[in-house]
Order: sequence, then C-alpha cells, then structure tokens
Amino acid sequence: MTGVIVLLLTLVMLVGLSLAGMLSAGEAALLRVTRASLTEALAEAELGQSPDPLRAARIRRAQALVVDPPATVASFALVRVMSEVVAIAAGTLLVQQAIPGEGVPNELPVMLIALVVGVVVGVIFVRVSPRALGFRRPVAVLLALVGPLTGVSRAVAWLTRISVPHYDPSPPTEAELRDIADRVGESSAFEESDRELLRSVIELGGTITREVMVPRTDMVTVTAETSLDKVLRLFLRSGFSRVPVVGESVDDVVGVAYLKDVVAAVHWPVGDGGAAPGPSRRPAADVARDAVFVPESKPIDDLLREMQASASHIALVVDEYGGVAGLVTIEDLLEEVVGELTDEHDTVPVQEVEDLGGGVLRVPARLPVDELGDLFDLRLDDDDVDTAGGLLAKALGKVPLAGASVEVGGVHLEAERVEGRRKQISTILVHRTEPVGEPEDSNGGLDQHDHRDQKRDQKEVTS
Repeated sequence: MTGVIVLLLTLVMLVGLSLAGMLSAGEAALLRVTRASLTEALAEAELGQSPDPLRAARIRRAQALVVDPPATVASFALVRVMSEVVAIAAGTLLVQQAIPGEGVPNELPVMLIALVVGVVVGVIFVRVSPRALGFRRPVAVLLALVGPLTGVSRAVAWLTRISVPHYDPSPPTEAELRDIADRVGESSAFEESDRELLRSVIELGGTITREVMVPRTDMVTVTAETSLDKVLRLFLRSGFSRVPVVGESVDDVVGVAYLKDVVAAVHWPVGDGGAAPGPSRRPAADVARDAVFVPESKPIDDLLREMQASASHIALVVDEYGGVAGLVTIEDLLEEVVGELTDEHDTVPVQEVEDLGGGVLRVPARLPVDELGDLFDLRLDDDDVDTAGGLLAKALGKVPLAGASVEVGGVHLEAERVEGRRKQISTILVHRTEPVGEPEDSNGGLDQHDHRDQKRDQKEVTS
C-alpha cells in the first residue's frame, strides 16, 4: 500500500508541476505577444508557399485568447497557483514518507525540506524558466500550448460564470498607465528615450493648453492698419510665418496674417483697374484669416486632434473672462511628446561672451545682468529682470526682435539673432556708449531711412 501511495503522490506532483510550468509560460507569452504578430503568422499559414490549415486553426484559437488578455491571464494564474500548491503538498507528503520516525523530531526536517522544495519548484522551475521561454518566443509558445490553455480558460470561465470575450474591465488610470510605461522601459528592447516618449504620450491628456501656450506678453502681433510691406518685413525679421492681427488691443483679434497670403498679395495682386491703393499699402486686415479660439483649460490631446482635423496650425488661447491669454501652435503640442523642435534657420545658442573687436561684445541673452555690468565695470542691477535679454525687453517695452536696440545704464544693447520655435533672442551685441560730445552711430549699420522704418515697425508691433 505504501508503494501505491508513493506512486500516486509522485504522479500528482509531476502533473501539478507540469501544469504550473505550462501556465506560467502561457501567461508570459500572452502578455508579450501582439495581435499583429498573430495576424502575420495567420497570413503566412493560409497564403504562404506551403499552406498549413492545422497551424492556421491553432493561430485562430490563439487569437481568441488575446481578445481580452487581462481576463485570460487571471484565469491562468488561478489554476497555476492551485497546481503549485497541490504539487508542493504532494512533495511534502513524499518527503514525510521517506523520513522514518514520528513526532516533532520527524516534522521539523519535513518542514525544512518542504520549504526548500517549494522555493526551488516555485521560483526556478515554475517561474523563471517557463516565463523566460514565453517572453523570448511568445508566438511559438502560445501556438504550442494553445490547446490546454484554451481548455483552462474555458473551464475557469464556466466555473465562475464569466464569459471571457465579454469581460469589460474599467479603463486604467493615469498612474496605472505610467506604471505600464515604466515596466515596458525595463525591457532591454526599449531605450530610455523610448520610455520617455511613452510617458509623454500618457501624460498628454493631463496637460492643459495654458501650460504649453506662448503667453500674451511674449506674443508678436500686428495692428489691422499696418501695410502689407511692413507686415512682410516683420515676418522676415521675426522668423514667424503666422502673426495675429489685432485692433485696438490684443484682446481685439481681427484674424491671423499668414506669410504666404501676404507674399501673394504683395507680389501677385489681383488688380481692380487701378482704383485701389498699391498692393504693398493694403492693410493687414485685408488678408487676415479667421482666428481659431480655444479655452486655456482644454486638454492638449483633444486640442491636437482638433487642430489636426481642422488643418489649423495656430490658435488664440482665451481665459475664463474672454481675454486673450496667449497663443498655441501645433508645434507647441508636438514638442510635449518629442521634445524641442528646431529647423534649418535656428542657430546654436552662444553660451560664452565673444569679443568682436572695436569694443563690441556678443553675449548670450541669458547672461545675468550683474555679469553684463562687470564686463564694462558698470553697475546694472535691476530688481525686475535677471538677464541681458530681459533688460533689453524692459527698456524697449515690448518683445525684442532682431535689430532692435536701446541704451541702458551706459551700454548699448542690440538684439542680434533669434533661435528656436518661438524665435526668442539668443544673442545680443553690447558696447559701451560713447562719451558725451562724440556722436554715436546708433543705427546699427542702417541708413537714416531704414532706421526710421525700423522704428515705425517696432511701434506697430505690439506684444
């Protein structure tokens, strides 16, 4: 009788271990396999050079398992845990049969041996090896085990009265999605940049338009009465291709002027017999297109889809009171996913001071004001701004464009270059102002006519 018991316990242990290992591999394969890979395998089995109807049938059964992976994996896990428990219990009884003696001295070594067997079986045999195989070759493992895996799934579904294909789990939260991105990033097949991209996409819905917009104070606009030739010069100087057209104030938005429309109106005008003014003298309001307005609380994933559907690349952002809070472009939204975007006209920012000779220095716009003063042995402390670019903007009273100049505290500042998508000033030319009595050529190399035009442009550009 003892031999029969030992044989039965051995058989139960082996069956339990085999079933647990199979389900462990099936779980890993089901979590790793993609529907696209199964579709590709099915097409090859049905339409390849050597069609295989049996393999195609197995693939269709595997596709039924991946209809709802969470529910299927849950059923596998339930049976796997039960199999592990039964196998370890059978192994413990076998050890007890093998060790002679009775009482506490006999039970202690049995418990220790059962613990070691459980760790070896549960960690190495059931968890590590089968799971590694399922992760490495998910399609092959799933097709090889599709029969018993389908049987386990159907049995659990029948016992629990749950139809697996109609399982409707609640949508994952943002924290769960972020955890998924972290787990995906742990795979050697994904680099850190890939994980950051996934995280950016997941967090896209939690970001609102106000967080990515160009604020009102940094907007470059043009008045409705500005002539098209001046608008065109503004486009060339600022580097923008779309500029809002405003009336009496920034809140009075007439529309948006597009570079292509302005160029077409100036160089290929549609004449009306000579009665109308020259094309370059027409006001900007004549070519302005209708502006798109969005609330500042709109999630940027919804805004991105909306702008994509309407073919709009720029939108004005309004606050809760109806005032213009800023503007947003489709590039602003894309940068939330892929990071900073630059084009061929963007320059590399200068991080150090350059001596150009003749007392002229090229400094980065982000140079601290106190360091700027130290270059000329001057005190340029300002409580309102911290950088040379901020000092230039404060003195001008508006967003500085390339070529704009001003004198502050004994130094002459001239905006030189712009960079980046928002065309912000990157470098400034600085030199100490001439002593009183010696005239200074403050036109920056421009003749008097161009200098007057530049001043008029700056007066007509509001920010």
